[in-house]
Amino acid sequence: MKKKILSHVSKEKINTVKELADLIKGKKTILIADISSIPESQFQKIGKKLRGKAIIKVPRKNLFFRAIDESKNETLQKIKEFFNRPLAILFSDLDSYDLAGELIKNKSPAKAKPGQIAPDDLEVPAGPTDLVPGPAISELGALGIKIQIQGGKIEIKEPKVLTKKGEKISDGVSAMLSKLGIMPFTVGLIPISSYDSKENKIYIDIKIDREKAINELKDSYERLLGFAVNLGYLTKETTPLILQKAASHEKRIIKFITGEPDEVITVQEEKKNDISPSKKEEKQVSAAEGLASLFG
Repeated sequence: MKKKILSHVSKEKINTVKELADLIKGKKTILIADISSIPESQFQKIGKKLRGKAIIKVPRKNLFFRAIDESKNETLQKIKEFFNRPLAILFSDLDSYDLAGELIKNKSPAKAKPGQIAPDDLEVPAGPTDLVPGPAISELGALGIKIQIQGGKIEIKEPKVLTKKGEKISDGVSAMLSKLGIMPFTVGLIPISSYDSKENKIYIDIKIDREKAINELKDSYERLLGFAVNLGYLTKETTPLILQKAASHEKRIIKFITGEPDEVITVQEEKKNDISPSKKEEKQVSAAEGLASLFG
């Protein structure tokens, strides 16, 4: 007769699975983030900053997987494939990209460690330091950094690249950057994947670059503004520019009709503005050429 094997699941695990399953069903966004390189103290700080915006959990993988199974959500099953490293799970009513943006915003500077790959050229800038003469002099010299002593402190005479982008950071470079207070890395929760319950969709490769996005928006705005002005499309932004352009065209047409030259530069003005003869010829464009430029 076969013996019946009884498996015991603790009440704590049952409660954890139920809590996770309820969060899965009740929250708009479920985001998983890499926490493999973040110190515990920094993790706690980020958790405090995200209070009211997200609930952060770091459960055992098998318990989270069981919660996914109990939620009966087939789409969310795909998120299991990303659990190949230390991860935190964030439950929120924010949009996936808004929540990812919060994580990027809460990154903090971090010191360089030996063996890490430099994200950019690691340069020591010229200028005063808080280092006093002593062992630091030979340490700086070993890295090829030129120094001088000013007011009892070491001053770096000229900037020096210690490690180029993509190269490994040595022990000496790591130690010196730390002494100089240079922190070339950032640490924080790195968004990996996110599930949107309203769209029932999984997002992967979530990358947020606020500065790049803002610059792209500025560039697009400038180009579209110029295009709208050329079309004569009236808005509160384009109307002053269109009127200014019309006034400029009016002046040039009047000069063409009256035969008045576009610009006359006196000898005194030429000396004052330091305009070379070649530039003077460029500026004395005929009225006919100016009119032609207005109408293509």
